[in-house]
Amino acid sequence: MSTRADDPAQQLVVSGWAVSSPYGLGRQPFAEGILGGAAALAPVDAGRWPVPYGRAGLIPDFDVKTVLGRKGTRSMDRATGIAVITVGALLEDFGRGLAADPEKTGLVLGTSGSVQSIMDFTRDALTGEKPYLVDPARFPNTVMNCPTGQSAIRHTLKGPNVTVSGGSATGLLALNYASRLLRGGHATALLAGAAEEFSVQRARLEHVADHGGAAPGPLGEGAALFLLESARAARDGGRPVLATVLGSRFRAFPETGRAGTALARCIAEVLADAQAAPEDIAVVAPGTPPGLLGKQEDSALDGIPGERIAVRPLVGDATAASAAFQLAAVLAAGGARAALVDRLALVTALDRDGTVGATLLRLG
Repeated sequence: MSTRADDPAQQLVVSGWAVSSPYGLGRQPFAEGILGGAAALAPVDAGRWPVPYGRAGLIPDFDVKTVLGRKGTRSMDRATGIAVITVGALLEDFGRGLAADPEKTGLVLGTSGSVQSIMDFTRDALTGEKPYLVDPARFPNTVMNCPTGQSAIRHTLKGPNVTVSGGSATGLLALNYASRLLRGGHATALLAGAAEEFSVQRARLEHVADHGGAAPGPLGEGAALFLLESARAARDGGRPVLATVLGSRFRAFPETGRAGTALARCIAEVLADAQAAPEDIAVVAPGTPPGLLGKQEDSALDGIPGERIAVRPLVGDATAASAAFQLAAVLAAGGARAALVDRLALVTALDRDGTVGATLLRLG
């Protein structure tokens, strides 16, 4: 399938989305919380989560077996469960007609992997009666592409199956990877997004990580998935055009003090490709990282007058799912405000490991 940008019918569009967040499962609680500016951070149950954080953004009362049932979930970890649930919600609400050609419907999922599963499995191998007396059913959880593979198996997605990892920029990287697959004719529809889990081991690692001189903030978890296809395919399937993807740009920076310059170049390039100007942007969903990295993002966005939707202060640091939450927030705003129809939205991300990215959308 060709997806030439100069053919409106072949422009890539977002025609559906689903989210599991600290506000709960589903789009409505997320949209109401984000647009209402309500923080979803809550005290951590120290008995269940012995972590060095007093508050976090956890999916309320989330339990894999309770939500998905006991069949096929005995060894499913939290990261995989969150991904499977969110993929299922997207297909249930917007997947009409996709099952007719499962070979052409795939999944591009961003994730950090489950550090909890990796460390638990390693501990069992070292402390068990014999090194090889481990639960083999739990080994797949230690592989980064487990959530992607399990989601595809459970929901019969037989097209491309890709796992992407890029820290806070993961959601934008996944959307860009899916766009390339579609333009290359490898699929007719792709679910793209990212997922992250809250866990004891992740919390401990993040607590001692370098946050640019700032104190570590509360962690969050969840997933956001988007249905990406051509405008023609969306129309033929009876799905709405929620946003048109105008482009993405990414760069690396060797030191934190140069992140703002790198991001500014990404923004300038994606605007130039869309033949748009900074003043055309109506909504900006920044990554709002802490410390110097956040100041660098502010400098790159200086001069862009669009309304800011800050997600991280409300749901916590969702790491791999951060940019996906930002994309979801933009779609929530577009769906709630008629004045934003046909206006531009910008999503930016900066990761402390040296990646910046910007994605430009035209809201439906």
